Amino acid sequence: MEIIPNSRKKLIIVQGSTASGKTNLAIALAKKFQTEIISGDSRQFYKEISIGTAKPTTSEMNEVKHHLIDSHSITTELTAASYSIEARKILNVLFETKNEVVLVGGSGMFIDALTFGLDEIETSDQIKLELEKRLETEGLESLVKDVERLDPEFAAVVDKKNPVRIVRALEVIYSSGQKYSAQRKGFKNDLNCEIVRFSIQWEREKLYERINQRVDNMLSEGLLDEVKSVFQFRNLKSLNTVGYKELFDYFDEKMTLDEAIEKIKQHSRNYAKRQVTWLKRYNDLQRLNPTSSESLLQQALTILKEKSKIK
Repeated sequence: MEIIPNSRKKLIIVQGSTASGKTNLAIALAKKFQTEIISGDSRQFYKEISIGTAKPTTSEMNEVKHHLIDSHSITTELTAASYSIEARKILNVLFETKNEVVLVGGSGMFIDALTFGLDEIETSDQIKLELEKRLETEGLESLVKDVERLDPEFAAVVDKKNPVRIVRALEVIYSSGQKYSAQRKGFKNDLNCEIVRFSIQWEREKLYERINQRVDNMLSEGLLDEVKSVFQFRNLKSLNTVGYKELFDYFDEKMTLDEAIEKIKQHSRNYAKRQVTWLKRYNDLQRLNPTSSESLLQQALTILKEKSKIK
């Protein structure tokens, strides 16, 4: 679906690391432009899981209308391709009455599917079946080593604990004889609107402190009970995510609670590192300084104003 052609239309994206403060900035921008927010977080779609996905609070969602939050069940996985279609429909509707729309989230693959379009890459069902058999017999580690050897660029940004992503990359590599990273669609805006992309740039140690504190806060807010409520669905792809899989192992008595909590913090930090690496692909990224005397909102508005002058 194409976006209504109008050079005045602007998609303002706030993306990057978990726990960096994206939600607050997105809400401030949406209120400033009297517009609405589309989520670009691949787990906030699911209505059964809220605490561990750091969804905006009820109060925050009452301040600004959010789309694609609590929109699906964990039993109905939303792929990047499906997300792209749904988000484009929402953009079309919003751009009928608004000149700006805010997109916020940390799921780079989903945001790229929306803004750059989808890849048309050669695949093979037979190769995929063989890889899935290898996954069962040899384990994920063996497939990860193949990705690292055959496509180090993609290995640097992929979640190496996600078998779906690993199998997909190897399926493409073996089908085409080329690197997966080389075949993914080029970074050209696929939408008929201007894109302005922001990220909040924390020093690594400070970001890690924020991540650790967020995990502690989630636990005090009831994360254990939330994970227990979806325990019976623990094999779903939608629940193969940080904060849930570690506590599933705790409930399965594979580790202690303290060990599970430390794993959540560690895996969250690892995820944040991959998100930072993902951002390096964008040559239009505007980095905001959270320790500046100027607020994040004011920094963003200044950049938006300058971009308007250039045009």
